[in-house]
Order: sequence, then structure tokens, then C-alpha cells
Amino acid sequence: MIKIGIVGYGNLAKGVECAIRQNPDMTLAAVFTRRDPAGVQIQTPGVSVLPLEKAMEWKEQIDVMILCGGSAKDLPEMTPAFASQFNVIDSFDTHANIPAHFTNVDAAAKESGHIAFISLGWDPGLFSVNRLYASAILPQGKDYTFWGKGVSQGHSDAVRRIPGVADCRQYTIPVPEALDRVRRGESPDLTTREKHTRYCYVVAEEGADKAAIEAAIKTMPNYFADYDTTVEFITAEEMQRDHAGLPHGGSVIRSGITGWNGESHQTIEYKLTLDSNPQFTASVLVACARAAMKMKARGNTGCYTIFDVAPADLSPMSREEQLAHLL
Repeated sequence: MIKIGIVGYGNLAKGVECAIRQNPDMTLAAVFTRRDPAGVQIQTPGVSVLPLEKAMEWKEQIDVMILCGGSAKDLPEMTPAFASQFNVIDSFDTHANIPAHFTNVDAAAKESGHIAFISLGWDPGLFSVNRLYASAILPQGKDYTFWGKGVSQGHSDAVRRIPGVADCRQYTIPVPEALDRVRRGESPDLTTREKHTRYCYVVAEEGADKAAIEAAIKTMPNYFADYDTTVEFITAEEMQRDHAGLPHGGSVIRSGITGWNGESHQTIEYKLTLDSNPQFTASVLVACARAAMKMKARGNTGCYTIFDVAPADLSPMSREEQLAHLL
């Protein structure tokens, strides 16, 4: 049995708890939270919910600690700290900062003799490894990543910080014409605006200036300014009724050529359609916890990413079962 600890208990952590239940070679050992543990109700019977500061007392009782904090403020500090005491998994997803995060976590994990996996999930994560496979197989070609239709939690949070906004769900939507061109085997040069649109459903506070809110959204740098963005104001009741879920997904496509003169066009596509973004991401983290334990048993220490995971290590099947049923 692989004994899993969870740090945090938001949407991602709740997904991790569910995923552990679906994997018979794993068990949930404890949940650690910065909130008052008395106010945190988990679903697994008999498992303790403890203050975060108690985590280090569980070093001998947990095989892998799955860290479910945020990438902006939590994981840059939390992952190296926990890697000095535990084998750890995180879903750090600020793409530009991954190299620096890797360096910090690698130093902590190597010094302590632990193993750490960072930036797991589906992008970064499964989409990353599919971009790697496709570019290696079709070296003459171009990569395209389309996200959605789905709720972007980070962009939704950014809108909620605008004065006068009570709630928001922001959907990222691929531009159909761009997606069709790539799937037809073309290799177009596409701008940010040509690949995706953004749609914001906003609940405004009573008396808020809706025109000012819409202008603030559409001109927000790094989030909406480079996209065609639609803002629709709805009621809190409509938000709860129509937008309570967190669906997402997307496609990684590589369009390339083969043959002596490039006469054959080839297209590789990997696609996800997700009812729940956090639950799916959690399922990736839990599978990688198994891989981490296999790699640790072989003597590996330090920091790793999805690129370093052998597919066989993700599976609970034996080598013989994999050859007989999957190959």
C-alpha cells in the first residue's frame, strides 16, 4: 500500500482524495490544512485532518505527500520545504517559472535523499509529453495547442479581483476556423487572437458600474487584452445553475511532413474532454505518486518531471500484464 498525504483541501485536493479511492494499491494517510481542521469535512472515513504545522510529525507514516497549493504563492515555497522531509508531488503550472522551480526543488530533494515530481497534470503534464513525442516523431512540423472549451480558474480569479465583481466564470474557447485549418494538415502562423476567444460570465455587485467592469476585463494585460473577449452579466442564481462545474480540455496537434521531398502530410492529435478539470488533474498526480515510489525504490532522488516518467511506472499492472493486455 502506498500511503498518501494531502496538503490543502480545495478542489484539487478533493479530486486527489477521490482518485486514491479508485486505486486499490493506495490509501489516504492524512490531510493537512491551514484552516481550522474542525471545519474541514473529508469523505474518507477514519482519516485525520490535521493542522499544516503537524505535517512534519508524519514523516514515517507517509510515502508520498501530494501538495495541492496554488502556483502563484504556495508551491514555490511549499514544494522545496516539503521535499526536504518527504517524497512530494505538485502541479506547479506557471510555465515560465518551471526551470527555476525545478532547480529549487531538485536541490532540496537531493540533499534529503527524497524524490520530487513537479508540474504534473495535463498542461503542463500530459500535453507536454505529447508535444515531446510528436516533435520527435515529426521533426519537420509545427506544434499547436488549443485549450477549451473550458473554465480557466486563474482567469476567473483575476476577474473576481476587479472592484464591483462578485463572481466570474471565464471560458477559453478555440476559434473553430483555426482548429479546422490545423486538423486539415495546414501549418498556419496563428496569433494569440486567432487561436482562442474568451467569454466571461460575470455577477456584478449591486450598484456596480458594469461598463467599467467590462472595460477593465477587456483591457487586462496578459489575460484578455490580446483576445477577442465577450462579457455577459448574469445573476448569482444563473451562475449557480449554469456554471457550477469546472469543465475543461483541449488538443495538442502537430502538423508535419515525411518522405524524401516532404510529399506526405502527417497529423498527430491528442485530445482531452473533461467534465472536471481538478478531478482529472488529481488523477494524474495520483498515478505519478505510484511512479515516484517505483523510481525511489530503484534509488532515484532529486526532482523530476513528466518527461522522466517511464509509462510502465504509472501503471499498477505487472510487466507481464502490460505486455499481455496493453502492448
